[in-house]
Amino acid sequence: MRKLLHRLGRQRTNLALVMERAYEGDETRQLALDPGYDPVVPPLKTRREPWGYNRETYKRRNEIEQLLRRFKGHRRIFSRFEKLDALFRGFVLFTLIYDAVR
Repeated sequence: MRKLLHRLGRQRTNLALVMERAYEGDETRQLALDPGYDPVVPPLKTRREPWGYNRETYKRRNEIEQLLRRFKGHRRIFSRFEKLDALFRGFVLFTLIYDAVR
C-alpha cells in the first residue's frame, strides 16, 4: 500500500480512500493522510479516541467487492490473458455491459 500511495503522489483535493477494517491502525491511516487522502475506515470499538468517518461511503465499499466477484466469473478478465491495455479495457467494458444486460 505504501508503494501505491507513493506512486499516486500528493493529492490537490481531499479524495476518499476507502479501506478495509483491517487497515484501521494509526500508522496505516497516517500513510493515507500524508498524501492528502481522507481515509474512510471505521475505528475499532475499543479505541479510546475514535475518529469520524463517512458511513455512507464505507457502506458502498460492498458494491466494489461485488463487482470484483463478478469479474472472477469471467476467466479472461480475471486471468488477464490480454497483453495490450486497450484489449483488456475492451473486455472489461464488455463484461460490465454483459453484467448490466443480464
